[in-house]
Amino acid sequence: MAKGTVNKVIVLGTIGKNPEVRYMPSGTAAVNLSIATNEGYKDKQTGQHIDVTEWHRVVFFGKQAEVVGQYCEKGNKIYVEGRLRTNKWKDQQGNERQTVEIVCTEMQLLGGNKKSDDNIQEVDRPSSSTVPNNYERAKQGRTIVQQPTVEQLNDFNDDEIPF
Repeated sequence: MAKGTVNKVIVLGTIGKNPEVRYMPSGTAAVNLSIATNEGYKDKQTGQHIDVTEWHRVVFFGKQAEVVGQYCEKGNKIYVEGRLRTNKWKDQQGNERQTVEIVCTEMQLLGGNKKSDDNIQEVDRPSSSTVPNNYERAKQGRTIVQQPTVEQLNDFNDDEIPF
């Protein structure tokens, strides 16, 4: 890192299209993705809520590119950290062109893996047909945390806290 400078971007968004892995002459895998982020505001004059979508170009290299190509698809949520890079070139007509992209350094796939058999469609509201039972999860080495029931929460006695 150069003294006194920072080039860091964090994006949490939705993948816009299925990734396609390609390989550079060196054999390194590469994937380009478009990730959408949304924000909104209320129009002062009409009172109507306006949604605004921003698209971010993200490039992955090496093992990350292979993971993205294997496990990600359109509509998945993804968290990406990286740095901004500007690419400049001349098009066929000789016009100067440029794009800005995020070169990924860290990423986290969010939600379920739609390509696996133990698919979890949504993190917040899994359907019973897509979530494996606890025995299957335990066999796969996953940590199982049971959510307390309403009755268990209502039976909580704070007099038993040892401090």
